[in-house]
Amino acid sequence: MNALNIDLPKLEVRRYSQLVDGKSGEAMSGERFERRSPAHGVVVGNYPLADVADAHAAVAAARNAFDTGPWPRMSARERSEILLVISERIAGNAEELAMMDVLESGKPISQARGEMAGAVDLWRYAAGQARSLHGSVPAGLGQHMLGLIEREPVGVVAMITPWNFPFVILSQKLPFALAAGCTVALKPSELTPGSSLRLGEMLKDAGLPDGVVNIVVGYGNTVGQTFAEHDDVDMISFTGSTQVGKSVVRAAAGNLKKVALELGGKNPQIVCADADLDAAADAAVFGVFFNVGQCCNSSSRLIVERSVAKRFEEKLAELTARVPVGDPLDPETRVGAIINDAQMEKIEGYLKGAIEAGANPLCGAERIKANAGLYYAPTLMSGVTRDMKIAREEVFGPVLSILTFETLDEAIGIANDTHYGLSAGIWTSDHDRALIAARDLRAGTVWVNCWMDGFSEMPFGGVRQSGLGREQGAQAIEEFTEQKSVLFHRGPRAGRWVPGV
Repeated sequence: MNALNIDLPKLEVRRYSQLVDGKSGEAMSGERFERRSPAHGVVVGNYPLADVADAHAAVAAARNAFDTGPWPRMSARERSEILLVISERIAGNAEELAMMDVLESGKPISQARGEMAGAVDLWRYAAGQARSLHGSVPAGLGQHMLGLIEREPVGVVAMITPWNFPFVILSQKLPFALAAGCTVALKPSELTPGSSLRLGEMLKDAGLPDGVVNIVVGYGNTVGQTFAEHDDVDMISFTGSTQVGKSVVRAAAGNLKKVALELGGKNPQIVCADADLDAAADAAVFGVFFNVGQCCNSSSRLIVERSVAKRFEEKLAELTARVPVGDPLDPETRVGAIINDAQMEKIEGYLKGAIEAGANPLCGAERIKANAGLYYAPTLMSGVTRDMKIAREEVFGPVLSILTFETLDEAIGIANDTHYGLSAGIWTSDHDRALIAARDLRAGTVWVNCWMDGFSEMPFGGVRQSGLGREQGAQAIEEFTEQKSVLFHRGPRAGRWVPGV
């Protein structure tokens, strides 16, 4: 692939503030840090660097806002109206927010704009869910008893969001917690915090009471660890790697706080010989190279029926060669930059090991030379077997592993042969095959003749080591509630427990 000539943007470095108890300001230490664009190599933001003290202050503000403030005590209609105002603020500033995510993460601007549209829809959907949350009244308890099953906000929620989809993943969590009546302490990734901090300004302008949402930016071993261990946090919602997710569970055990986790995936697409191979090939290329493969939903395993494998590989190679790689500020770009040097080295390590184990690169498998930024060529790996690390572990880069199968049972066995279970898919024109796969694939989402189609109404999350709980959908608001049983007795108490009374 030819070397890339990246145009360096001329911009004023934005200086951000954190948000604690309704006040925008500095970290307690006064320390700040900068972020360089992984696509351009220039400084794009300057941020307050929070530490343990800031994390405690954020939790204390959220705790006070929940225990004594108006937010949990508002009617659902009042909360819904504020969430709708916030959604309009996001829509009105979508281009600014998209640009922040592009500069900090290296993702293409066209993709970031789509993510902002999705985020607006999530906030609007959550606003409706605020008014749809309900309990129940069981019948048949007897003429003297009335039972109410209520749903109450869980309390203070700590949220830790990742760098790969900074704003849209935040929007899968935050509006639903707010709709339920919770208060929040939020730590966005220190690699991509800008859009989250900008949202904090919009929340204040939209009329959200002080302390309901608090946003501090720091490292996982300081702010993140404090959130996970804190006794005044009632729930933690984390998106990130499975390894870190396990440490969050351990840290949360101190007060047995509720835990929701959206973790890694090694997601398979099964392609049967009777499928629309042109559509499947396009979806496979999209599924693995979207966001440079830095996506928990990346379809990084392709399991192709052996009779069409060679022909399908040729289609993939042809499409991959046409994927526009380059400056993420160019609207035509589909594949942008790798987030940092550590991730680049991880990708290269996996490919080196796969080649040594006998896999064959059909294309890519190399860095792209550029005058600025970190770019890796979209890569297809043939001859991959299910025992190779590249077929079992999350690479988090633009790398597709191609495996083959003879029978559907074999394909499903290969697909399920990891400790992950986030998403999976099948391409076939046979409805029986599709139904068998949809039932037998062990994943939180199964796509049939499509990939990564998503809707605010559909719950998202994983099974096994891909996570706990669900985001989006009607179930999302319930994640941020606890059930309470209330029983009323009418009339005199029937019978006495103490004899002779």
